[in-house]
Amino acid sequence: MNAAKVVNINAQGIYYRELNESIHQAVRNGQKEIILEQVNGQRYIADGLSGKDVKITIHGTAGNDLAAFMDGPTIEIFGNAQDGIGNTMNAGKIIVHGDAGDIVGHSMRGGKIFIRGNVGYRVGIHMKAYQDLYPVIIVGGCAQDYLGEYMAGGLIIVLGMNNNGSWPIVGDYCGTGMHGGVMYIRGEVKDFQLGKEVKIFELDFKDKKNLELYVREYAQDFSLNAEEIIKERFFKLIPYTHRPYGKLYAY
Repeated sequence: MNAAKVVNINAQGIYYRELNESIHQAVRNGQKEIILEQVNGQRYIADGLSGKDVKITIHGTAGNDLAAFMDGPTIEIFGNAQDGIGNTMNAGKIIVHGDAGDIVGHSMRGGKIFIRGNVGYRVGIHMKAYQDLYPVIIVGGCAQDYLGEYMAGGLIIVLGMNNNGSWPIVGDYCGTGMHGGVMYIRGEVKDFQLGKEVKIFELDFKDKKNLELYVREYAQDFSLNAEEIIKERFFKLIPYTHRPYGKLYAY
């Protein structure tokens, strides 16, 4: 018997374990599209889920550690997301139409996380590229302190949109311990905001092409004007040492 094309689940009042088992069971049954209504902070949604052709749409606020260890599916959230989304994610895509909390993309190894609004602290911490996997985080608003902390690979882009100047685009200690990867920041970043391992550079031709590629995809997902975003000035943040604390442990 053929499975229905779309599964609708009303998550109101459902315990997170029950909700997650329903999602995994639907995927095991061959479902490709799952719509979750009235999500209210349930944790661990789509953790460990596989399948490049699986799409989960969430209406409400997704809880902590959404898509941890996820390997392929797409999740679109019409609302906000709490802490730790995309934790150690291998592949797939997360699209958040609101804000997201702390440690977004913790130890993320591949896939994409696109956030329309602001994010909290330590976004991209321990993010790394792995073999042919390349993780990307794009933040439409601003980021708090310790962005890209101990970052070892991949790409973070912060656009700082809808900011009236009352908030810095990135917080303090940006890139602390960073020893790989790159960040593109749309707007001015001060030296005092950076970790000691990071320096500010102008974008070269390759950077601009790379930036344009991802911003166009981001703009398409959120129905934005990519040209308006790209025309503003961006700066590149990269580490100038691959062993930022080597001297502390050398004898």
